[in-house]
Amino acid sequence: MRYWFKWFLEPTAAFLNRIGLTPNAITLAGLTGNIIGAIWLANGQFLWGGIMVLLMGPLDALDGTMARLRGEASEWGAFVDSVTDRFSELVIFGGLLYYFTTQGQTLWVILVYAAAAGSVLVSYTKARADSLKYDADIGVLTRMERYMILAPALVLGIPQVAIAIVAVLANVTAAQRIWKVRAQAHARMKQK
Repeated sequence: MRYWFKWFLEPTAAFLNRIGLTPNAITLAGLTGNIIGAIWLANGQFLWGGIMVLLMGPLDALDGTMARLRGEASEWGAFVDSVTDRFSELVIFGGLLYYFTTQGQTLWVILVYAAAAGSVLVSYTKARADSLKYDADIGVLTRMERYMILAPALVLGIPQVAIAIVAVLANVTAAQRIWKVRAQAHARMKQK
């Protein structure tokens, strides 16, 4: 997505750098916005919560672009950005979990949990594979796809559709990554 929207991201990031904002400020603004969105979602205000989540999505790409343009891209910055992204995603699911719990909708509570668990596993399997020098770049539902499904569904007031899709496909993505690493691990063992 960053490649496709480079025409927008780079000039916007350059502008934000010129006015004195830092990549970390943008990261924190995105997290703060998602927390506010999650509070609205927890109260059943899907339109406002969805708009906030939709507006915060581009900030995820801007902070890294800003750091690169400043010549300040670092492993620490990438780490903070990645952790903040996970927290943002989980706080959104937390807001939905709270809402469905207060409505007594047990099926949707379970599916929100499955969506959150799958989302975390998608990221964790990739990070763990990378740490072991395996390639886990595979899967039908990465973070960007989850965002592109969840944010519009929230704005349209149909969070159940997005939750169901993410609950299934995020876990499928985690399984795809596990399977790919398994194949690489077996191939590596045969070489020894």
